[in-house]
Amino acid sequence: MNGEKFTLMQYSINAILGLIEINNFVIPEIQRPFVWKRSQVRDLIDSLYNGYPTGYIITWQNPDVRTKDGGIANGKKVLIDGQQRIAALMAAIAGLEVLDQDFNKDRIRIAFNPIAEDETKRFAVQDASHLKDKRWIPDISVVFSVGFKQHAFENEYIKNNPSVDPEELSETILKLKAIANRQIGVIELNHNLDIDEVTEIFIRINSKGTELSQSDFVMSKMASDTAHGGGLMRKAVDYFCHLAVKPEFYPQIAHDDEFQASPYADKIKWLANDYDEIYDPDYGDMLRVSFMHQFRRGKLADLVSLLSGRDFKTKEFRDDIVEDSYAKLGRGIMNFINQYNFAQFVMAIKGAGFVSHKLLNSTMTLDFAYTLYLILLQDKTIPNAQIKRYVQKWFVLATLTSRYIGSPETTMDRDMRSIEEKGFLNFMSETEASNLSDTFWNITLPQNLETSSVNSPAFNVFLAAQINMNCNSMLMNGTKISDLINISGDVHHIFPRAYLKSNGVESKTKYNQVANYIYLDTQVNKAISDDAPCVYFSKAIHQCETGHIILGNIADINAYKKNLEENCIPDGIEKMTVESYDDFLVKRRVLMAKMIEQYYNKL
Repeated sequence: MNGEKFTLMQYSINAILGLIEINNFVIPEIQRPFVWKRSQVRDLIDSLYNGYPTGYIITWQNPDVRTKDGGIANGKKVLIDGQQRIAALMAAIAGLEVLDQDFNKDRIRIAFNPIAEDETKRFAVQDASHLKDKRWIPDISVVFSVGFKQHAFENEYIKNNPSVDPEELSETILKLKAIANRQIGVIELNHNLDIDEVTEIFIRINSKGTELSQSDFVMSKMASDTAHGGGLMRKAVDYFCHLAVKPEFYPQIAHDDEFQASPYADKIKWLANDYDEIYDPDYGDMLRVSFMHQFRRGKLADLVSLLSGRDFKTKEFRDDIVEDSYAKLGRGIMNFINQYNFAQFVMAIKGAGFVSHKLLNSTMTLDFAYTLYLILLQDKTIPNAQIKRYVQKWFVLATLTSRYIGSPETTMDRDMRSIEEKGFLNFMSETEASNLSDTFWNITLPQNLETSSVNSPAFNVFLAAQINMNCNSMLMNGTKISDLINISGDVHHIFPRAYLKSNGVESKTKYNQVANYIYLDTQVNKAISDDAPCVYFSKAIHQCETGHIILGNIADINAYKKNLEENCIPDGIEKMTVESYDDFLVKRRVLMAKMIEQYYNKL
């Protein structure tokens, strides 16, 4: 055991519950939804009753900070693993309410049968039958309450169950009460450890290999703060993210009097009527954006250090840094949840053609785009009317180049520092010059389109380009690509799959190439059926000559040619058979890349 990294302790359940009560042992997630099933609570109590091990819990000591008057404020222990187990104990033994997944307060009552013949059926999640059946103690928390009088309780139980052996009953009740003295292993991590080490220790100890995110650490820090409003900030983050996904949850928030009295409550009311799915951030996204645009840093690990009061130069911990960091983060959260800011940002993303969440394959890229929007709002060198345009261009550039896919935090941190040093416009033009050269548009991008992944960034940007440029769907005039993505929403094959397979193209990655994909009106797709392009495109040309509509609704040759152009269909498609398929894919990828380049330059 390395004393510098952690200390291994044993605490009784009573002691843990006592430390929580005096706020020396902070459970950061206790106000967040309790996700265990009730049966898991029963199983935990059963294990404790039988003396089985229940695993370790892990705490992280908050650092002691130097206060303005020169004194030292002692850090509290923050629980970073074992929240659900501790919450289960608080519910079943201490009789406290927990929050369900809709943030409703609820009691979890565990019933106990002292005279059960089957050992596996001593405990149960309470239901109506346990209230009627006198053999059951309907709620074990009464046994652990301060005023519990065991002798009187046993007399009452024997009166209701005359056949019970008084000595056996007494032994069983004592064994139940002994749960409160059961020892739980606590691994206390030293406050000097950096987040990477804490995460590594956590993964090694945690049998499921679950990874703690840095945003979990930030939420823990916020929850353990009582002096700077961190608890309310954490609630604002939780409630915003919950409402973004589920607006009908708002009435539950209205009952939280403490939160309603905070400055955040009014600022998130608008989400009660917001059903847009373009950007539904989780708490990691929200913390990242709030932090980055205020602190001009990209690594959330730095935020944990700042909220702890760390001075990066002297390595000491100071209360004035804690105070300043919470104030900045609070401003960042307020900017994030501001209805005007959020709505204008979403409008910018939609205006660039990303009208459906189906076209968005990287939340990190969205996070940085929103961060950029909030930064540019404060940049006096950028005209207000141009902010959305720059955000759109950056979002498309970052999506096309998968900028925030590999090591997003490192890249974001570097980008933030570059924007700070050079100014956004210089940084933008440098990045365009190095990332979007002629080689990128003419060679790299067509190569990136050589994929069967319908969720590939390049294909998503192509569809966004079609939407932004108001393109009609293939062989239809008036039915837009945006209509099909939002309503019926399915891609189809230009060279029908069944046609290709029946002619020897049996590889899924070959017939499902994105260059063979197109959004089609349902009726057009049915009319095409499994025909070769040479068959159905010839019909489309024929109807332009005769005016007799049989496929789509275009009966004018110029409108037909424009439609093929809008959908990047190569010349000569009306003569193409399976032998032309490879050549078709190469030509269409080039046309798609050209359209994306044209779209980017027009943004």
